[in-house]
Amino acid sequence: MKHIAFLALVFFLPNSGVRAQSDVFFSRHFKEVEIPFEYHNDLIIVTVTFNRIFPLKFIFDTGAEHSILAQRQITDLLHVSYDREFKLLGSDLQTELTAYLVRSVHLKVGDWIVGNRPILVLDDDYFRFEELTGREIHGILGSDIFRHFVVKINYSRRIITLTKANEFEPPRDYRELAIKIHRGKPYLDTYVEIFGDTATNVRLLMDSGASTSLLLYTDTSPELKLPPNTIKGQLGMGLGGFLEGYLGRVNTLGVGELEMKDVITNFHEVNHGADTTLLFDRNGILGNKVMSRFYIIFDYPRERLFLKPNKYFKEKFEFDKSGLVLLATGVRLNQIRVHDVIEGSPADEAGVKPGDVIVRANSLPSSFMTVEYMHNLLSKRQGKRIRLV
Repeated sequence: MKHIAFLALVFFLPNSGVRAQSDVFFSRHFKEVEIPFEYHNDLIIVTVTFNRIFPLKFIFDTGAEHSILAQRQITDLLHVSYDREFKLLGSDLQTELTAYLVRSVHLKVGDWIVGNRPILVLDDDYFRFEELTGREIHGILGSDIFRHFVVKINYSRRIITLTKANEFEPPRDYRELAIKIHRGKPYLDTYVEIFGDTATNVRLLMDSGASTSLLLYTDTSPELKLPPNTIKGQLGMGLGGFLEGYLGRVNTLGVGELEMKDVITNFHEVNHGADTTLLFDRNGILGNKVMSRFYIIFDYPRERLFLKPNKYFKEKFEFDKSGLVLLATGVRLNQIRVHDVIEGSPADEAGVKPGDVIVRANSLPSSFMTVEYMHNLLSKRQGKRIRLV
Protein backbone atom coordinates (compact mmCIF):
# COMPACT_ATOMS: atom_id res chain seq x y z
CA MET A 1 0.00 0.00 0.00
CA LYS A 2 1.53 3.30 -1.12
CA HIS A 3 0.69 6.60 0.53
CA ILE A 4 1.47 10.24 0.26
CA ALA A 5 1.84 12.21 3.47
CA PHE A 6 -1.25 13.99 4.73
CA LEU A 7 -0.80 17.67 5.49
CA ALA A 8 -2.45 18.01 8.88
CA LEU A 9 -2.42 21.38 10.63
CA VAL A 10 -1.83 20.40 14.24
CA PHE A 11 -0.40 22.51 17.03
CA PHE A 12 -0.43 22.99 20.76
CA LEU A 13 -0.42 26.14 22.82
CA PRO A 14 0.60 26.18 26.47
CA ASN A 15 -1.52 28.07 28.97
CA SER A 16 -0.44 31.60 28.15
CA GLY A 17 -2.84 33.50 30.35
CA VAL A 18 -4.39 35.36 27.39
CA ARG A 19 -7.66 36.46 28.90
CA ALA A 20 -9.79 39.43 27.91
CA GLN A 21 -13.41 40.45 27.49
CA SER A 22 -14.58 40.81 23.90
CA ASP A 23 -17.58 42.41 22.27
CA VAL A 24 -19.05 39.43 20.42
CA PHE A 25 -22.38 39.96 18.70
CA PHE A 26 -24.43 39.54 15.53
CA SER A 27 -24.76 42.66 13.40
CA ARG A 28 -28.56 42.34 13.46
CA HIS A 29 -31.06 40.90 15.92
CA PHE A 30 -30.69 37.28 14.94
CA LYS A 31 -30.71 34.25 17.20
CA GLU A 32 -28.23 32.70 14.79
CA VAL A 33 -26.07 33.60 11.80
CA GLU A 34 -24.87 31.62 8.82
CA ILE A 35 -21.28 31.95 7.66
CA PRO A 36 -20.34 30.58 4.22
CA PHE A 37 -16.98 28.90 3.90
CA GLU A 38 -14.68 27.53 1.24
CA TYR A 39 -13.48 23.96 1.55
CA HIS A 40 -10.06 23.36 0.05
CA ASN A 41 -7.42 20.77 0.87
CA ASP A 42 -9.81 19.41 3.52
CA LEU A 43 -9.72 22.71 5.44
CA ILE A 44 -12.57 25.09 6.34
CA ILE A 45 -11.66 28.61 5.17
CA VAL A 46 -13.71 31.71 6.03
CA THR A 47 -13.32 35.35 4.95
CA VAL A 48 -12.50 37.67 7.86
CA THR A 49 -12.42 41.47 7.64
CA PHE A 50 -9.48 42.41 9.86
CA ASN A 51 -9.66 45.76 11.71
CA ARG A 52 -12.35 46.96 9.26
CA ILE A 53 -9.78 47.11 6.43
CA PHE A 54 -8.25 43.87 5.21
CA PRO A 55 -10.31 40.95 3.85
CA LEU A 56 -8.28 37.93 4.96
CA LYS A 57 -8.65 34.15 4.81
CA PHE A 58 -8.69 32.25 8.12
CA ILE A 59 -9.05 28.55 8.90
CA PHE A 60 -12.00 27.80 11.19
CA ASP A 61 -10.24 25.67 13.77
CA THR A 62 -12.00 23.79 16.59
CA GLY A 63 -8.64 22.36 17.61
CA ALA A 64 -7.11 25.75 18.44
CA GLU A 65 -7.51 27.47 21.78
CA HIS A 66 -6.59 30.94 20.50
CA SER A 67 -7.00 32.83 17.24
CA ILE A 68 -3.71 33.50 15.47
CA LEU A 69 -2.59 35.80 12.67
CA ALA A 70 0.21 34.01 10.83
CA GLN A 71 1.52 37.00 8.86
CA ARG A 72 3.01 39.76 10.99
CA GLN A 73 3.43 42.12 8.03
CA ILE A 74 -0.32 42.84 8.21
CA THR A 75 -0.21 44.22 11.75
CA ASP A 76 3.10 45.95 10.98
CA LEU A 77 1.42 47.71 8.05
CA LEU A 78 -1.40 48.87 10.34
CA HIS A 79 1.16 50.10 12.93
CA VAL A 80 -0.48 47.93 15.58
CA SER A 81 1.20 47.89 19.00
CA TYR A 82 2.44 44.56 20.34
CA ASP A 83 1.55 44.18 24.01
CA ARG A 84 3.85 41.35 25.06
CA GLU A 85 5.75 38.32 23.80
CA PHE A 86 4.63 34.72 24.20
CA LYS A 87 6.38 31.43 23.61
CA LEU A 88 4.38 28.74 21.82
CA LEU A 89 5.12 25.04 21.58
CA GLY A 90 5.23 23.47 18.15
CA SER A 91 3.38 20.36 17.09
CA ASP A 92 6.23 18.20 18.43
CA LEU A 93 5.60 19.65 21.93
CA GLN A 94 9.23 20.74 22.09
CA THR A 95 10.01 23.35 19.43
CA GLU A 96 9.62 26.82 20.94
CA LEU A 97 8.17 29.54 18.71
CA THR A 98 7.53 33.25 19.25
CA ALA A 99 4.25 35.16 19.05
CA TYR A 100 3.06 38.60 20.16
CA LEU A 101 -0.19 39.62 21.81
CA VAL A 102 -2.20 42.31 20.04
CA ARG A 103 -5.19 43.77 21.86
CA SER A 104 -8.45 45.37 20.70
CA VAL A 105 -8.58 43.78 17.26
CA HIS A 106 -11.86 44.04 15.30
CA LEU A 107 -12.95 40.99 13.29
CA LYS A 108 -16.03 40.64 11.06
CA VAL A 109 -17.13 37.32 9.59
CA GLY A 110 -20.37 37.80 7.66
CA ASP A 111 -22.95 39.15 10.15
CA TRP A 112 -20.80 38.02 13.07
CA ILE A 113 -18.70 40.75 14.69
CA VAL A 114 -15.97 40.33 17.28
CA GLY A 115 -14.63 43.61 18.65
CA ASN A 116 -12.08 44.46 21.30
CA ARG A 117 -10.44 41.10 20.65
CA PRO A 118 -6.93 40.03 21.70
CA ILE A 119 -5.16 37.93 19.09
CA LEU A 120 -1.75 36.31 18.81
CA VAL A 121 0.52 37.30 15.91
CA LEU A 122 3.32 34.95 14.91
CA ASP A 123 6.80 36.41 14.67
CA ASP A 124 7.29 34.38 11.49
CA ASP A 125 4.92 32.45 9.23
CA TYR A 126 5.63 29.06 10.78
CA PHE A 127 2.54 27.52 9.17
CA ARG A 128 3.57 27.98 5.52
CA PHE A 129 -0.11 27.78 4.56
CA GLU A 130 0.47 28.99 1.00
CA GLU A 131 3.05 26.31 0.25
CA LEU A 132 0.85 23.56 1.64
CA THR A 133 -2.44 24.55 0.03
CA GLY A 134 -1.53 26.76 -2.92
CA ARG A 135 -3.88 29.39 -1.51
CA GLU A 136 -3.48 32.54 0.53
CA ILE A 137 -4.39 31.81 4.15
CA HIS A 138 -3.55 34.39 6.78
CA GLY A 139 -4.38 32.74 10.10
CA ILE A 140 -6.77 30.66 12.16
CA LEU A 141 -9.98 31.41 14.06
CA GLY A 142 -9.72 29.57 17.35
CA SER A 143 -12.36 28.59 19.86
CA ASP A 144 -11.72 31.69 21.99
CA ILE A 145 -14.23 33.56 19.85
CA PHE A 146 -16.90 30.94 19.09
CA ARG A 147 -16.97 28.58 22.10
CA HIS A 148 -19.84 30.48 23.75
CA PHE A 149 -22.12 29.53 20.84
CA VAL A 150 -23.62 26.35 19.50
CA VAL A 151 -21.65 25.70 16.31
CA LYS A 152 -23.11 23.73 13.40
CA ILE A 153 -20.87 22.77 10.47
CA ASN A 154 -22.61 21.70 7.28
CA TYR A 155 -19.85 20.42 5.02
CA SER A 156 -22.27 19.66 2.20
CA ARG A 157 -23.66 23.21 1.96
CA ARG A 158 -20.39 24.86 3.04
CA ILE A 159 -22.13 26.73 5.86
CA ILE A 160 -21.22 27.31 9.52
CA THR A 161 -24.15 28.29 11.73
CA LEU A 162 -23.61 30.03 15.07
CA THR A 163 -26.59 29.91 17.43
CA LYS A 164 -26.96 31.67 20.76
CA ALA A 165 -26.87 29.00 23.46
CA ASN A 166 -30.20 30.04 25.02
CA GLU A 167 -31.90 29.84 21.60
CA PHE A 168 -30.69 26.38 20.66
CA GLU A 169 -33.14 23.50 20.40
CA PRO A 170 -31.60 20.03 19.99
CA PRO A 171 -32.51 18.44 16.64
CA ARG A 172 -34.58 15.28 16.91
CA ASP A 173 -33.00 13.35 14.03
CA TYR A 174 -29.39 13.65 15.25
CA ARG A 175 -27.45 11.33 17.53
CA GLU A 176 -26.41 13.01 20.77
CA LEU A 177 -23.01 12.27 22.32
CA ALA A 178 -21.25 13.62 25.37
CA ILE A 179 -17.98 15.46 24.78
CA LYS A 180 -15.47 17.14 27.06
CA ILE A 181 -14.50 20.76 26.50
CA HIS A 182 -11.02 21.52 27.79
CA ARG A 183 -9.51 24.95 27.18
CA GLY A 184 -12.13 25.54 24.53
CA LYS A 185 -11.40 22.37 22.54
CA PRO A 186 -13.82 19.41 22.09
CA TYR A 187 -12.75 15.87 22.98
CA LEU A 188 -14.65 12.69 22.11
CA ASP A 189 -14.18 9.44 24.04
CA THR A 190 -14.64 6.57 21.60
CA TYR A 191 -12.79 3.46 20.33
CA VAL A 192 -10.74 2.09 17.45
CA GLU A 193 -10.10 -1.46 16.27
CA ILE A 194 -6.63 -1.71 14.79
CA PHE A 195 -6.27 -5.50 14.70
CA GLY A 196 -9.32 -7.64 14.05
CA ASP A 197 -12.21 -6.85 16.37
CA THR A 198 -10.24 -5.89 19.51
CA ALA A 199 -11.47 -2.45 20.60
CA THR A 200 -9.17 0.12 22.17
CA ASN A 201 -10.70 3.08 24.00
CA VAL A 202 -9.30 6.42 22.83
CA ARG A 203 -9.84 10.11 23.49
CA LEU A 204 -9.72 12.17 20.29
CA LEU A 205 -9.52 15.92 19.77
CA MET A 206 -12.13 16.93 17.19
CA ASP A 207 -10.01 19.24 15.08
CA SER A 208 -11.40 21.11 12.07
CA GLY A 209 -7.91 22.56 11.61
CA ALA A 210 -6.56 19.12 10.68
CA SER A 211 -6.82 18.01 7.06
CA THR A 212 -6.34 14.36 7.97
CA SER A 213 -8.92 11.70 8.86
CA LEU A 214 -7.43 10.15 12.01
CA LEU A 215 -4.12 10.55 13.83
CA LEU A 216 -3.12 8.28 16.73
CA TYR A 217 -0.25 8.80 19.19
CA THR A 218 1.20 5.30 19.43
CA ASP A 219 3.01 5.92 22.73
CA THR A 220 -0.09 7.02 24.66
CA SER A 221 -1.40 3.45 25.03
CA PRO A 222 0.28 0.02 24.77
CA GLU A 223 -2.69 -1.11 22.65
CA LEU A 224 -2.04 1.51 19.92
CA LYS A 225 0.36 -0.57 17.88
CA LEU A 226 1.15 -0.19 14.21
CA PRO A 227 -1.01 -2.29 11.88
CA PRO A 228 0.54 -4.26 9.01
CA ASN A 229 1.18 -2.55 5.67
CA THR A 230 2.30 0.84 6.97
CA ILE A 231 4.67 3.24 5.26
CA LYS A 232 7.12 5.49 7.08
CA GLY A 233 7.19 9.13 5.98
CA GLN A 234 6.11 12.69 6.65
CA LEU A 235 2.58 12.85 8.05
CA GLY A 236 2.09 16.52 7.34
CA MET A 237 2.87 20.04 8.43
CA GLY A 238 2.28 21.29 11.96
CA LEU A 239 3.18 24.48 13.75
CA GLY A 240 6.97 24.45 13.61
CA GLY A 241 7.67 21.78 11.00
CA PHE A 242 6.78 18.50 9.37
CA LEU A 243 5.64 15.55 11.48
CA GLU A 244 7.26 12.17 10.96
CA GLY A 245 5.47 8.88 11.49
CA TYR A 246 3.68 6.03 9.75
CA LEU A 247 0.70 5.86 7.42
CA GLY A 248 -1.79 3.01 7.40
CA ARG A 249 -5.39 2.05 8.17
CA VAL A 250 -7.42 1.00 11.20
CA ASN A 251 -10.11 -1.64 10.75
CA THR A 252 -12.82 0.29 12.60
CA LEU A 253 -13.37 3.75 14.07
CA GLY A 254 -16.36 4.11 16.37
CA VAL A 255 -18.34 7.34 16.41
CA GLY A 256 -21.14 6.84 18.89
CA GLU A 257 -23.19 3.89 17.66
CA LEU A 258 -21.82 4.29 14.13
CA GLU A 259 -18.72 2.57 12.77
CA MET A 260 -16.40 3.63 9.96
CA LYS A 261 -14.29 0.97 8.24
CA ASP A 262 -10.74 0.98 6.83
CA VAL A 263 -10.01 4.52 7.94
CA ILE A 264 -6.75 6.04 6.65
CA THR A 265 -4.72 6.77 9.80
CA ASN A 266 -1.52 8.60 10.69
CA PHE A 267 0.51 7.00 13.48
CA HIS A 268 2.80 9.39 15.34
CA GLU A 269 5.00 8.99 18.40
CA VAL A 270 5.21 11.98 20.73
CA ASN A 271 8.87 12.91 21.18
CA HIS A 272 10.54 11.60 24.33
CA GLY A 273 10.76 14.35 26.94
CA ALA A 274 7.82 16.34 25.56
CA ASP A 275 5.26 17.83 27.94
CA THR A 276 2.39 15.40 27.36
CA THR A 277 0.17 17.11 29.97
CA LEU A 278 -0.82 19.46 27.14
CA LEU A 279 -2.51 16.55 25.40
CA PHE A 280 -5.28 16.34 28.06
CA ASP A 281 -4.93 12.54 28.07
CA ARG A 282 -5.85 12.37 24.41
CA ASN A 283 -4.72 9.56 22.18
CA GLY A 284 -5.08 11.35 18.87
CA ILE A 285 -6.96 13.66 16.55
CA LEU A 286 -10.14 13.34 14.52
CA GLY A 287 -9.83 15.54 11.42
CA ASN A 288 -11.98 16.87 8.62
CA LYS A 289 -11.80 13.77 6.45
CA VAL A 290 -13.94 12.04 9.09
CA MET A 291 -15.97 14.98 10.37
CA SER A 292 -16.94 16.04 6.84
CA ARG A 293 -19.00 12.83 6.57
CA PHE A 294 -21.47 14.19 9.14
CA TYR A 295 -23.80 17.07 9.76
CA ILE A 296 -22.17 18.10 13.01
CA ILE A 297 -23.19 20.38 15.90
CA PHE A 298 -20.96 21.35 18.83
CA ASP A 299 -22.95 22.53 21.86
CA TYR A 300 -19.97 24.05 23.66
CA PRO A 301 -21.79 25.43 26.74
CA ARG A 302 -23.44 22.07 27.55
CA GLU A 303 -20.61 19.79 26.34
CA ARG A 304 -22.76 17.94 23.85
CA LEU A 305 -22.21 16.78 20.28
CA PHE A 306 -24.96 16.13 17.73
CA LEU A 307 -24.22 14.03 14.64
CA LYS A 308 -26.05 12.84 11.55
CA PRO A 309 -24.34 11.01 8.68
CA ASN A 310 -24.45 12.82 5.34
CA LYS A 311 -24.26 11.39 1.83
CA TYR A 312 -20.47 10.93 2.07
CA PHE A 313 -20.56 8.73 5.18
CA LYS A 314 -20.18 5.36 3.44
CA GLU A 315 -17.63 6.45 0.82
CA LYS A 316 -14.28 4.67 0.84
CA PHE A 317 -11.39 6.53 2.42
CA GLU A 318 -9.14 7.37 -0.55
CA PHE A 319 -5.57 8.61 -0.42
CA ASP A 320 -2.80 9.94 -2.64
CA LYS A 321 -1.02 6.77 -3.71
CA SER A 322 1.95 8.39 -5.49
CA GLY A 323 4.34 8.89 -2.58
CA LEU A 324 4.80 12.57 -3.46
CA VAL A 325 4.82 15.39 -0.92
CA LEU A 326 4.04 18.52 -2.92
CA LEU A 327 4.31 22.25 -2.17
CA ALA A 328 3.09 25.30 -4.10
CA THR A 329 5.83 27.80 -4.92
CA GLY A 330 6.35 30.84 -7.11
CA VAL A 331 4.98 34.37 -6.88
CA ARG A 332 1.47 33.25 -7.88
CA LEU A 333 1.71 29.87 -6.12
CA ASN A 334 1.29 28.22 -9.53
CA GLN A 335 4.49 26.19 -9.49
CA ILE A 336 4.24 22.72 -7.94
CA ARG A 337 7.49 21.50 -6.43
CA VAL A 338 8.30 18.08 -4.99
CA HIS A 339 9.24 18.48 -1.32
CA ASP A 340 9.78 14.80 -0.56
CA VAL A 341 9.32 11.33 -2.05
CA ILE A 342 8.40 8.32 0.09
CA GLU A 343 10.94 5.55 -0.34
CA GLY A 344 9.64 2.61 -2.36
CA SER A 345 6.58 4.51 -3.61
CA PRO A 346 5.50 4.66 -7.29
CA ALA A 347 7.01 8.17 -7.57
CA ASP A 348 10.30 6.90 -6.14
CA GLU A 349 10.32 3.97 -8.57
CA ALA A 350 9.64 6.38 -11.45
CA GLY A 351 12.72 8.42 -10.50
CA VAL A 352 11.05 11.56 -9.13
CA LYS A 353 13.38 13.48 -6.77
CA PRO A 354 12.90 16.14 -4.07
CA GLY A 355 13.29 19.55 -5.69
CA ASP A 356 11.75 18.47 -8.99
CA VAL A 357 9.13 20.81 -10.48
CA ILE A 358 6.02 19.33 -12.09
CA VAL A 359 5.59 20.89 -15.52
CA ARG A 360 2.72 18.77 -16.84
CA ALA A 361 0.39 16.09 -15.49
CA ASN A 362 -1.15 13.96 -18.22
CA SER A 363 -2.10 16.62 -20.80
CA LEU A 364 -2.57 19.53 -18.39
CA PRO A 365 0.19 22.15 -17.98
CA SER A 366 1.17 23.26 -14.49
CA SER A 367 -0.24 26.77 -15.02
CA PHE A 368 -3.72 25.20 -14.76
CA MET A 369 -2.96 22.98 -11.77
CA THR A 370 -3.11 23.41 -8.01
CA VAL A 371 -1.71 21.26 -5.20
CA GLU A 372 -5.28 20.20 -4.44
CA TYR A 373 -5.85 19.18 -8.07
CA MET A 374 -2.67 17.09 -8.04
CA HIS A 375 -3.65 15.29 -4.83
CA ASN A 376 -7.06 14.46 -6.33
CA LEU A 377 -5.42 13.25 -9.55
CA LEU A 378 -3.00 11.05 -7.61
CA SER A 379 -5.81 9.57 -5.50
CA LYS A 380 -7.30 7.57 -8.37
CA ARG A 381 -7.87 3.82 -8.35
CA GLN A 382 -5.03 1.39 -7.77
CA GLY A 383 -3.12 0.77 -11.01
CA LYS A 384 -4.06 4.07 -12.67
CA ARG A 385 -1.15 5.47 -14.73
CA ILE A 386 -0.30 9.17 -14.48
CA ARG A 387 2.13 10.76 -16.92
CA LEU A 388 4.28 13.46 -15.34
CA VAL A 389 6.78 15.83 -16.89
